Amino acid sequence: MKTVTLDVTSTGWITTFQDLGRCGTEQRGVPTGGAADQHSAAVANLLVGNSRGATLIENLGGELAVVPDADVLLTVTGAPARVTVAGAPADSWSPLVVPAGHEVRIVVDMSRGARTYLAVNGTLSTETLLDSAAPDARMGFGQAVVRGSSVLLETAFRGFGNRLFGAPLFRLPVPVPRFDDGPWVVDVVPSPGIGTIAGIREVIEEATYVVTPRSDHVGLRLHGPVLHPDTGTEIVSHGVPIGALQIPHADELIVLGRYRSLTAGYPIVGVASRASLSLLGQAGPGRELRFRWIDRETSLRRFARRESETRALARAAAEAFGALGFAAPLSRVN
Repeated sequence: MKTVTLDVTSTGWITTFQDLGRCGTEQRGVPTGGAADQHSAAVANLLVGNSRGATLIENLGGELAVVPDADVLLTVTGAPARVTVAGAPADSWSPLVVPAGHEVRIVVDMSRGARTYLAVNGTLSTETLLDSAAPDARMGFGQAVVRGSSVLLETAFRGFGNRLFGAPLFRLPVPVPRFDDGPWVVDVVPSPGIGTIAGIREVIEEATYVVTPRSDHVGLRLHGPVLHPDTGTEIVSHGVPIGALQIPHADELIVLGRYRSLTAGYPIVGVASRASLSLLGQAGPGRELRFRWIDRETSLRRFARRESETRALARAAAEAFGALGFAAPLSRVN
């Protein structure tokens, strides 16, 4: 193992350490948290030989740039972005060998997505809370990566004998999501609360909603038509899942994210499918969304297909690293 320093020369609007979140903490009142786009984060780690839940860097908007002081293996995933290494164009969603002293710069295209993910083979040195590097501002755990700081990396990567810098290292079955220019379609499973508001199913199905600047890591606030319960009966507070479509007293629709409060007293009319959650994590201000009702079985089937693609990538990446002379994958891939 060796210690590598990554000098941070530029950051986006919000740049943090991140992972896939906390396991088993919601029963203790602590949200799972974790990467807004779980798919992009997991794929990034797999592409550099890490476990899918390893710590990486999540960047929202702007430009992220780092300079390693030794050769590193890294990748960039997430929203469409312009990636350069020492000023030369480089591919995203593909492993890259970056030589010592070369700046990696990532400029996200906010018109097509909000967040990018930078994963580097090895272990990023950072604090953890409840066994996760995921930030939680409400608990005073910020995890911000700031310009001018240095990030330490422990890695066994020593470079490849036959460097292919400037060309793809591997031809891997990478499940790259689509980031369409028009309204994004989000699959939603109806919840029992849909029966408390007459006509809401049809309103949501037919409308186009716009993500407002008031959105944050707790949830997306959407401008568009909503209806409210006919009665003034107060709703008893209840648990709410990630992706819940909530209708507060105001005339807006909220889609709750990974940092939502765990209980609420507003109507929940549906829940975004698990396969759609990563897409919602890329929705920035101004993004148009449309919702499509599906049943629970269809939701489970589509997520299973996405998970099968991710597992196929994990197997292919492990085989590719082995073919390059490593006795075993660079780190455990699961």
